[in-house]
Amino acid sequence: MPEELIAQRPIEPRNASRLMVLDPIRQTIEHHKFFELKNFLNVGDALIFNDTRVIPARLIGHRPSGGRIELFLLRRIDQTHWETLVKPGRKIVEGSQLIFGDELSCTVIDRTDFSGRIVEFHFDGVFEEILDRLGETPLPPYIHETLDDAERYQTVYNRVRGSAAAPTAGLHFTHDQLDDLQSSGINLGFVTLHVGIGTFRPVRVDNIEDHRMHEEFYSIPQSTIDLINRTKQSNRRVIAVGTTTIRTLESSARSGELSGATDIFIYPGFEFRVVDGLITNFHLPKSTLLMLISAFAGREFILRAYQEAIAERYRFFSFGDAMFIEAKI
Repeated sequence: MPEELIAQRPIEPRNASRLMVLDPIRQTIEHHKFFELKNFLNVGDALIFNDTRVIPARLIGHRPSGGRIELFLLRRIDQTHWETLVKPGRKIVEGSQLIFGDELSCTVIDRTDFSGRIVEFHFDGVFEEILDRLGETPLPPYIHETLDDAERYQTVYNRVRGSAAAPTAGLHFTHDQLDDLQSSGINLGFVTLHVGIGTFRPVRVDNIEDHRMHEEFYSIPQSTIDLINRTKQSNRRVIAVGTTTIRTLESSARSGELSGATDIFIYPGFEFRVVDGLITNFHLPKSTLLMLISAFAGREFILRAYQEAIAERYRFFSFGDAMFIEAKI
């Protein structure tokens, strides 16, 4: 993966990014622009989006002794308790006090299976308002430039606070494009999955079946279930915008629950029950996301598509270009 192809800033406008269109059945690869997406959709198709909103999950503070620490919020447990990552974490044990200013501190109360910490926050006032003042939007570590407008790391349709990272496939859509899709007979539905370490944690085991996914919270409104059922009955496609959306829908199809925690890990051999098409970005090597799209479109075909994307100088990862996989294998 050539480092110079890792996108360091979002493109303007959002839908001016490139769009690689893949047909795994015919084994074809085409090159287009994201604003041309409508040309590859049919009347009655349903696009399903993840409407989560990224919180300012990065807190910079210090220990009582003065040592600098960085706390990364992963998942809210209740009103005062969060699952977090701490850096540097070697000396952060149960009972450690972390201070982020006069209005916010926390106590470490437990460790997690994923080298994280459970903390209890201490504050006066509304936690969300304090977090908005003190926290920072957590950009991925491969983005080295400062983002001038934090809203560019949010989708235009975000609704529900809770993510530690953006569902990046949705970053390409503009309000005008969504309106145009709807007026053209494309149906839009929404789910919520709060992106956490389960989505972006790399696979470090030799046998991928030994990899354990971290749980992430999801919720699906009944209106989206109804839309999916109508779409299927009409022999139209249910198209997931992003891997988090596909994990949400396929998790619910297996559990029968419209909300809960999912640790679903999708890799080649997986049987998709809901999703017929997928819009996604270009993912990191050794990531569960790359394994998911390999399950959807075929490993060799996806690797060939990635090699072509490199040759054609596509922009990669969160602020990069997109692909539309028209159908599953």
